[in-house]
Amino acid sequence: MELFPLFLKLRGRRVLVVGAGPVAASKLAGLLTAGASVTVVAPEVCAAVRETGVTVEQRTFEDSDLDDVWYVVAAATPDVNARVARAAEARRLFVNAVDDPPNASAYLGGVVRRDGVTIAISTSGEAPALAGLLREGIDAVLPADLERWTATSREVRAEWKARGVPMAERRPQLLEALVALYPEVEPGLKTRPTSA
Repeated sequence: MELFPLFLKLRGRRVLVVGAGPVAASKLAGLLTAGASVTVVAPEVCAAVRETGVTVEQRTFEDSDLDDVWYVVAAATPDVNARVARAAEARRLFVNAVDDPPNASAYLGGVVRRDGVTIAISTSGEAPALAGLLREGIDAVLPADLERWTATSREVRAEWKARGVPMAERRPQLLEALVALYPEVEPGLKTRPTSA
């Protein structure tokens, strides 16, 4: 199965989480960091979920819980996840069914967030531990001064837009600008900066 990689703007948008155990709790930080307006629905709610301050409705899932929702996380039993997935499919909503690929239409992977850069790794829900290992490996090889890279990229992008630089010319120019951040590296060397 080939997936379409995508990043969502969830700020101010309603997200429903069905289930309120430790697995559901582990998904809340990312949603809240993205600015989502999260409602959790579950008959039993663990303390870690309550401590986040999200809206909690302590009851079973109802199809109407999907009203005005942009995205759904199903972190309940497979039976409940299946019911959520069917109701969401009818409304054309994507569902991340945690560790339950048959009931998922969206898959979360390993994520690295640093200095304005977000990198996500997916194994199509089939090998989440591998996604985690790859995330750790990628994080380890990113430059320690990635903030300088993102600042430089923003600056040259503004220049490109002002001058109308064609897309095909932008990547080589960005590489030159990034290499210029390291005057101690001899020109022409095929060396890249590494993490400290």
